[in-house]
Amino acid sequence: MRTFSLLKGQPVFETNSGQKIGEVSDLCISSTGRVDGLLVKKGVFFKQSFFLDIQKVASFGVDGVMIEDNASLVKLKDPQYTLTHQQPLDGMMMLSKSGESLGLLKDVYFQEELGTIIGYEITDGFFSDLTEGKQVIQSGKPLAIGKDAIIVDVNNT
Repeated sequence: MRTFSLLKGQPVFETNSGQKIGEVSDLCISSTGRVDGLLVKKGVFFKQSFFLDIQKVASFGVDGVMIEDNASLVKLKDPQYTLTHQQPLDGMMMLSKSGESLGLLKDVYFQEELGTIIGYEITDGFFSDLTEGKQVIQSGKPLAIGKDAIIVDVNNT
């Protein structure tokens, strides 16, 4: 298990050649709250973003993400939910199914091999984080991502 903030910026290497392909720039998240893949920035001067299916990742190391083949990276077609890029979830209001405001989404905890999000780091703002610290909400159930808020079932966790 790791957070996206620990994964962001890590290099992506091809295991066959040892060549650095790019670096992780974001997570691609389905509307049900599952990590479908990684957004990988590739290039030196004109960086382009590519989609890397989570199932195509050979391993998630401490110092890099390993893939078998450069062909695993494909052009990002449809807009997907991400944490910070297109259709960003970072900073969205999180509400419980009972209508209680939980805070603003800041980061996610996920199981790399499966792409399952198991926790959400939320914030109530900078000063609240300093005095109370950030909170982690756990939910084993799918969430609902809407235009204005993310609804999560925090019961029975």
